[in-house]
Amino acid sequence: MLASVWLAVAAPLLGFLVLSLFGKRLPRRLVSAAGVGSVGVAFLSSLLVFWSYLQIAPAPGGVELSLGNWFDTGGLSPRFAVTIDPLSLVMLLVVTGVGFLIHLYSAEFMREDPGLSRFFAYLNLFVGSMLVLVLARNLLLLYLGWEGVGLCSYLLIGFWYRDPQNGAAARKAFIVTRIGDTALAVGLLLLFTELGTLDLPELLARASLRWPLGSGYAVAAAALLLFGAAGKSAQLPLQTWLPDAMAGPTPVSALIHAATMVTAGVYLILRTHALFLLAPPVLLAVAVIGAATLLLAGCSALVQRDLKRVLAYSTISQLGYLFLALGVGAWSAAVFHLVTHAFFKALLFLAAGAVILAQQHEHDIFKMGGLRRRLPVVFWTFLAGASALAGLPLLTAGFYSKDLILFSAWSSGHGGAWLFAAGLAGALLTALYSFRLVFVVFFGESKTEVTHEPGRCITVPLVILAILSLVGGFIELPQNFMGGGVLSRFLDPVLAQGDPHGGPWSEAFAQIVAGLVSLLGLFLAWRFLLRAPRVAAGEIRWPLIGERLRRFWFDGFGFDRLYDALLIRPFVSLSARNAADVVDRPFLGLAWLARGGHRLLARTQTGKVRWYAAAVAVGAIVVVAVELFR
Repeated sequence: MLASVWLAVAAPLLGFLVLSLFGKRLPRRLVSAAGVGSVGVAFLSSLLVFWSYLQIAPAPGGVELSLGNWFDTGGLSPRFAVTIDPLSLVMLLVVTGVGFLIHLYSAEFMREDPGLSRFFAYLNLFVGSMLVLVLARNLLLLYLGWEGVGLCSYLLIGFWYRDPQNGAAARKAFIVTRIGDTALAVGLLLLFTELGTLDLPELLARASLRWPLGSGYAVAAAALLLFGAAGKSAQLPLQTWLPDAMAGPTPVSALIHAATMVTAGVYLILRTHALFLLAPPVLLAVAVIGAATLLLAGCSALVQRDLKRVLAYSTISQLGYLFLALGVGAWSAAVFHLVTHAFFKALLFLAAGAVILAQQHEHDIFKMGGLRRRLPVVFWTFLAGASALAGLPLLTAGFYSKDLILFSAWSSGHGGAWLFAAGLAGALLTALYSFRLVFVVFFGESKTEVTHEPGRCITVPLVILAILSLVGGFIELPQNFMGGGVLSRFLDPVLAQGDPHGGPWSEAFAQIVAGLVSLLGLFLAWRFLLRAPRVAAGEIRWPLIGERLRRFWFDGFGFDRLYDALLIRPFVSLSARNAADVVDRPFLGLAWLARGGHRLLARTQTGKVRWYAAAVAVGAIVVVAVELFR
């Protein structure tokens, strides 16, 4: 039954083909059924594969299924092969499960959109490409899925392409992530040149045998992979594309931020973690990048006015936590938070979409308010998601996964007190901006009329994701609670964990501090947003320096302006000045010769048959003469 994994991959890709070729001729209900049903089939197949895997006792390397060679040239012969192991199974369930709920939500959210078939075709291709990425046994097939999700992000972010701003956001996402993709491609070339293979198990085994700890080749390869991962997962310095990706429809935002594209970089590092262990400087860089990103993005989320941009910066910040976990070697903690983040971030985006739809497509949170009575299901589910995001102690999945990262940052041999402090500061910021959204959007006076009540296709996914956001943490309870969780034991064959230096008391200390910090953030948000009407209305004036700092945070720490000044304007100016550069002259000369040759040949076409016959005769005589007298 493990062969059902091919159905999981093929179903959304088949849905893409059907909707691309025949979608415009199908009734709208059938279009929605095909789009949602294909991912539903993928999810059911994933459950079957998971159950079948649990019934056998596979080798530590997992189970390989192959359809044969892709090509064979120059010593490179990658196969169409997938790996079924604990890590790929977790990703398989997350991508198809959360993806199915987002597709179901889309059936109502996009019901009246004229491009419905195109939307579901792109969405199906997105899920199919992500499944290729997470199941690939070799890095070349992984790269195929990697580029597939990049293409789909461009198509979906710019889905409403008639608005120039949407097209600009799509191009920005495509170009910025291509920078990381280029680094990844160079890294793959380096790995193949030095190790002679791109098959993941064999590549990692050869790297461990041939490269000593701290080897220059290992550091270079890991650094290139890290840069590629930073592009897809929106980490410093390639994080600027993600806030603008909000130009796409809300289900797209949920899919990109929760289950697919942004987790690709994290998965790449997880899958090649043995290579990163050979490059300690790069592993430290992963942790530093994650810590810096979670703080910078948390500050930016705290001052945004657009509901979806707050969540976008929140995603960047939470991905920073994932990189922090990877950098300190807490592999299962990273997977755990990836899973819980998929639940509560998909929930928050989908609930935000329901709010925006109900508020006449208003995005400004300070033009909302009082929605907890008008949209009770949306309010309670959004509250569950915000609580999980803030990591409220004991009650939410986010608490358990974030606490495990903080404890690992404190106790791991790769961690330290300053990484733990950065994680705590990020936790405080997270609680502040999470409940800032709750109090501003759902409390106070209503400022915009509610014009749409969500139907079942919207509320059912919200309720399911809300439940998962609350109870999902029970798959990995702390060691000092009930002896640890099932997730880390399940992942052990793939992601062997190092023993943390701290004991039960150290873990309890981390839990207490993390819980108190989250509650402090909740209290401060309540104090300044519910007890101070001017703050809740967005009318507060910051002091001069504070206002400049707020604008700096609001603009994402000025990275867009910096890149515009240092890279974009000089490049555009240089291109304009060098439009007639001497380098172009040889190519212009070739074009001139081609045009001249065309004119000469054109003159031979006189239309006089006698001249054509004479030319043929003369040519024949010349050929015969050459053969006779040579």
